[in-house]
Amino acid sequence: MSAALAALRIARRNAWRSRGRSALIMVMIGLPVLVITTVLTLNETMNVSPQEGLVAELGAADARLMQLPEGTVLRQQANGATWNTTGDAATVPRRSAADVEALLGPGTRVIPFDTGVLRLGAERVEALRTDLRDPLTKGMRTLSEGRLPSAAREVAVTSAFGLRPGDLLRPAGAAPLTVVGVVEHPFRPSLRQVVGPDLPLASVEEFWSPGEHGPGWLADTAGPVSWTGVTALNGSGLYVTSRALMADPRSWTRAPALGVQGAVGIGAMVIMVVLETVLLAGPAFAVGLRRRRRELAEIAAQGGSAAHLRTIVLADGLVLGGAATVLATALGIGAGTLGAPIVARWGGEAGPPGVPWPPVLAVAALGLLTGIVAALVPAVQAARQNSAAVLAGRAPAVADRPGWPLAGAALVLAGLAATVVARRQPGSVWVLASAVLVLLGLVVLTPWLVQRTGRLAARLRLPLRMSVRDAVRHRSRTASAVAAVMAVTATVVAVGIGTYSEYMDQRNAYTSARPTGTLAIWAGNIGDAAWSRLRAEAARLMPGVPLAAGYQVKDAQGHRYALRYTVRWNGTRTRRTVAIGDQALLRLLQGRDDPQAAAALASGKAVVFDAAALRDGKLALRAGSTSGPARKLDVPAVLATPADEHQGGALLPRALVEQAGFSTAERQLYAMYRPPADSTLARDLAKVTPRVTVASEEGYRNVPDPGLWGWLVGALVLVVGGTLTATRLAAADMRPEQATMVAIGAPARTLRALVAGQALYISGLGALVGLLAGTVTGLALTRPMTTHGAGDPATIAMPWPFLVAVVVGLPVLASAAALITRTGRPFVRRPL
Repeated sequence: MSAALAALRIARRNAWRSRGRSALIMVMIGLPVLVITTVLTLNETMNVSPQEGLVAELGAADARLMQLPEGTVLRQQANGATWNTTGDAATVPRRSAADVEALLGPGTRVIPFDTGVLRLGAERVEALRTDLRDPLTKGMRTLSEGRLPSAAREVAVTSAFGLRPGDLLRPAGAAPLTVVGVVEHPFRPSLRQVVGPDLPLASVEEFWSPGEHGPGWLADTAGPVSWTGVTALNGSGLYVTSRALMADPRSWTRAPALGVQGAVGIGAMVIMVVLETVLLAGPAFAVGLRRRRRELAEIAAQGGSAAHLRTIVLADGLVLGGAATVLATALGIGAGTLGAPIVARWGGEAGPPGVPWPPVLAVAALGLLTGIVAALVPAVQAARQNSAAVLAGRAPAVADRPGWPLAGAALVLAGLAATVVARRQPGSVWVLASAVLVLLGLVVLTPWLVQRTGRLAARLRLPLRMSVRDAVRHRSRTASAVAAVMAVTATVVAVGIGTYSEYMDQRNAYTSARPTGTLAIWAGNIGDAAWSRLRAEAARLMPGVPLAAGYQVKDAQGHRYALRYTVRWNGTRTRRTVAIGDQALLRLLQGRDDPQAAAALASGKAVVFDAAALRDGKLALRAGSTSGPARKLDVPAVLATPADEHQGGALLPRALVEQAGFSTAERQLYAMYRPPADSTLARDLAKVTPRVTVASEEGYRNVPDPGLWGWLVGALVLVVGGTLTATRLAAADMRPEQATMVAIGAPARTLRALVAGQALYISGLGALVGLLAGTVTGLALTRPMTTHGAGDPATIAMPWPFLVAVVVGLPVLASAAALITRTGRPFVRRPL
């Protein structure tokens, strides 16, 4: 039998004999493999390719065509997915079904396929106007309950609505619709959609987007629709989705090649995963080595060489790493495949099960390599052990390597220098890569730190003094656990500082055009009579609430315009739409009476709340329209103070706008009013006209990312798990000292205090060093995460409760977990 085969058999038997330790190592190695494999499989399954999505997009049709809005030129790209439009073209006539059939040639049959939005009170839901009974729509929606709609006012709804056949839908401004069936989208279980042959869809011009909303047709053609045909149909005012083009993979643009930053980011992630797994699993392998020293010494006494001992210990890593990798890969593929439909119900798509085998196999190989690397240090120690001392029952001596601290310090200094440079680079990848260099240096420095901090043991109480001295005596075991805690803490602290700083930057960058608590009511293209009814209804529903009027802008041809200006707010270029109104609206925007601003508005000047927008007493405006030519305006303006600190915007008098050649019409209402939670204001106003929008300015509503505390949970598992693994090894190594203390009458709580002292020392030292390293990286991350151009300073915010929980709370929890661990009364055989 070869030595390698014998080593594998020994490793397998040893793994089965120590099932608890083996399970712990497999969890440490397999958990990253499981998580990454699950994410890869989930992403592959939820990423529906164009070829897989053909049935939902086209059914059994050869092409889908959509009518462009008037005055729009569309240019599709060869892949059929990208496009661009311009609004300065000659008017294209509206096409009928007969026109489309003529354009596609003899033998063509088309059916209506209009997509848009259905207004149900104040809510807008996806709607599809077509006949699902037609063979061209086969496979687009699957009937799960009831029947397909066949008559006017009959609809089917997707299951996400939660409706049953017989229920009613009440569109705004239209007769009720009867639900006769429940259907399912092939890949989008969370889709809320209404389907029927006769639906009152919303205005196309308001919602049109190629491939999403607009009037169109499904076409059954005599032959495939080629790229030449697509370009010709674009010229006729039609957006085309061709089955022949979508089914050809060559027509789709390939994913861009992995850039330098992407490669660096993946490399840094791989190093961190391997490093953390090795540091966590290393002590568990060391536990096995401690227990097997005598067995290995006997093998050496019978003629086994140092290479044989290394092979035996490395075989442990190969067996446990291989088993963990195979099991984690299988579980990850299963979890990703089964989890995709569940995740898709919250949003997204779920296609046929898919496994990206190249990256999955690469992750599996990484897990196997991690198991071998984690066993490498114990393997070297096993080869160097003094077999005679082990057989005699004496603890092995620890040899220091004076060159390692210098190498670690050099790596730390190089990492800090790289961090300073990376801080000014775009993106956070370079900062994270520099942090890996710092962490590697600290890992090398950890044995030296353990030795130096051990000098403080003389001032501690007896249990802690013994714990620290034992930790220093067994630096190879202690350093691995301290480094693992340090790496976890540094990562979590850096992410916490960067994420919280980004949140504070976004909060500071928040800006609004109206004060907090303002209710805005806007109407689209409606007549004066409809607006009068809407205004009267708003006044009736909000009795006693003062209403300030705002005005809509149109040119002589009746095209709607929006007046906007550009300003830099908190380092970000922001486009604001100005309001048009009188003294009442100015008082609302300022929250008080301002005689100077009121006088300027009355004299025909704009009142601006953004100081940076003013240039030589003028405000530069751009008048834009979806159907008319753009214009530039320079209007006289004065600066005023708004009601809120983060409020911007500007107010123009009607006379100033009308002098520029535009007409104004009252179509907006503003009020300081907060509707109650059960308010039906929006629904009641929609009964007057469906073209009404109701919005409330609630101020900045986001909260700090809750995922930040998820990082704390992950750190809790890793820190407490790694610390308890190391303290278990410490308890095994301290059995002679514990036996001596038992012999002189030490109670069980003193023995537990020894173990808890080890946990406190390991987790405390790792947390302190990790705090320093993580703070440096976190401060460096704030610049690429919170700056938005030259001259914009970085936002630095420290999440103190989070940092205290990480740096203080985790060591305390680890010590408490070790303190309540059951400690037996050891009996050892002492050498004579």
